[in-house]
Amino acid sequence: MNSGFNINRKFQYLIFGILLLSAISCKDSTSNDNQFDKNFVHTVYIWLNNPENEEDRKLFEESLSKFLKTSKYAKTNFVGTPAGTDREVVDNSYTYAIVVTFSSKEEQDLYQKEEAHLLFIKEASSLWNKVQIYDAFGLD
Repeated sequence: MNSGFNINRKFQYLIFGILLLSAISCKDSTSNDNQFDKNFVHTVYIWLNNPENEEDRKLFEESLSKFLKTSKYAKTNFVGTPAGTDREVVDNSYTYAIVVTFSSKEEQDLYQKEEAHLLFIKEASSLWNKVQIYDAFGLD
């Protein structure tokens, strides 16, 4: 019976190893698709009308998530909230920061007119009172 235990244990280790290698190779094969593209960076700061209202935040985040998942042009994205850093040069007054990258200015121009982006604006614009955008080309 002892040899049966060893075979089962070896089989479990083999399966675990195969699963681990599969997971690593899947991660490596998709990681190039999610690399930060510094060709064109679109940074958006949004101030909600009622930033303390959990229902407004939930509606905004759901609409934003749907939009970013369905955009044909946005390569990578980051969504965050103020870090609360306390320095004179830091503005923590916004509610959300959104950073989206594109392969080119032309792709970003198409993104501005795409259905997913326009639907997001239609769904969520009543929730905010200010939007500030900074667009930049990467150096090199």
